[in-house]
Amino acid sequence: MQITTHATQPIAGQKPGTSGLRKKTRVFMQPHFLENYVQAVWNGIGGVAGKTLILGGDGRYFNDRACQVVLRMAAAGGAARVIVGQGGLLSTPAASHLIRKRKADGGIILSASHNPGGPDADFGLKYNISNGGPAPEDVTARIHAATQEISEYHILETQDADLSTPGETRMGDMVVEVVDPVADYKALMEELFDFPAIAAMIAGGFRLRFDAMHAVTGPYAHAILEGALGAKKGSVVNGTPSEDFGKGHPDPNPIWAKDLMDVMMGDDAPDFGAASDGDGDRNMIVGRGAYVTPSDSLAVLCANATCIPAYEGGLAGVARSMPTSAAADRVAEAQGIACYETPTGWKFFGTLLDAGKATICGEESAGTGSDHVREKDGLWAVLAWLNILAARRMSVADIMADHWRRYGRNYYSRHDYEAVDSDRANALMDGLRARLDGLAGETVAGLTVEKADEFAYTDPVDGSVATGQGIRIWFEGGARVVFRLSGTGTEGATIRVYLEALETDPGKLDRDAQEALADVIAAADALAGIAKHTGRDAPDVIT
Repeated sequence: MQITTHATQPIAGQKPGTSGLRKKTRVFMQPHFLENYVQAVWNGIGGVAGKTLILGGDGRYFNDRACQVVLRMAAAGGAARVIVGQGGLLSTPAASHLIRKRKADGGIILSASHNPGGPDADFGLKYNISNGGPAPEDVTARIHAATQEISEYHILETQDADLSTPGETRMGDMVVEVVDPVADYKALMEELFDFPAIAAMIAGGFRLRFDAMHAVTGPYAHAILEGALGAKKGSVVNGTPSEDFGKGHPDPNPIWAKDLMDVMMGDDAPDFGAASDGDGDRNMIVGRGAYVTPSDSLAVLCANATCIPAYEGGLAGVARSMPTSAAADRVAEAQGIACYETPTGWKFFGTLLDAGKATICGEESAGTGSDHVREKDGLWAVLAWLNILAARRMSVADIMADHWRRYGRNYYSRHDYEAVDSDRANALMDGLRARLDGLAGETVAGLTVEKADEFAYTDPVDGSVATGQGIRIWFEGGARVVFRLSGTGTEGATIRVYLEALETDPGKLDRDAQEALADVIAAADALAGIAKHTGRDAPDVIT
């Protein structure tokens, strides 16, 4: 075995986004592309000599080969130990937990999250820091700078590590420790939740269905839901991870998890349904005949957190991403605790969690989690709901109706325009930005603009500043629309339009969301010229 130094040069397009670097799989497979980026990560974090790293991914196409490259480059960089999930698998929250439990220096997560997988689909690589969370902006900036300066990378010439069996081997001087990807995470969930109460509810006839969407959460759900909690075998569907996610789109929403929605809206629906995404950090919650929006889910979890053993003493605070509805704000106000509004991206919650300012965090993009890890956690959210259902002995629909009666309902929806030409998408945002100062008082589609701005955030813990985080427009009466470009796609741009209206009239709490938001939808299109800029007469995805 020997370390080989390869001369290289910068490759364009290696700037990490909100969740690492995501590109088409074939781009990652191009000569030097992955190696350049991994070396840039090492360079950007000050090297890996003597460090312990966690490694794993969601099992999508190229995951196995990328694992071996990362291992060989870690060995070449002098890493002391890499702890890798068996078969190269680790859900994102499980990886975060392992970083924290094993006091690792950081970790590499191979995933493009909810994006499709396969040779013609998407791949990604994300570096997480020692607290278990995604690298903050100062770290990703250093990594990006390193991609622009790179002139060589180093790799150990050796055979592949055997990742099929737990145990320790060596790659040069580096220890490769293969671990069961589920065991430590399962043990953590048993510490947080009242498993006996949930198991008793299930034993009493409560039926559930969990759609793992052919993604990494399948083994975790089999072990916890069907194993530890006793759900009937077959309650977990699509539970075997697949390189192309069963040729599906592993994004847990009513569009891509249609099979689950059809079951849950059917005559013989189970009591509870849920889904998770490619790398296990997102979730969808649905009851019999009742879909729960991610924003509402966050608010309900906060309102009922004391039903869960880990949070029975109450919450230190709540944090939500700016585009997420203000439903959680109303709960926080009622409980007398702080509610923090952050930019999109879980890394912005990290300092709040580390400082003990927030206990539960959430994003409208189907991500919720708590201070048990530093990532959103799909299965955690599912177990939290099950614990609440076991404690309150109510259906999902009844819990939602009760919540809205207490706090009011924030009607909410997100409209996605995907793979829009980047120039057109930027022109839409630039046009809105240019009008911000003069929008107050303007009437659009029957709604009067109260105020408008472009969201900027100053972290209350470390003072770091993030600007250009989305355009917000409020209307008189409490409605709001937010426009931002997503950083999770791999081609073109995704324009995301977030629509919200507060309703407190008890007689108007059970309307269809799109109907309730019709005026806000019309105003958003009129303000931004969505149809004109995109050439589309409807969103690609509505959630």
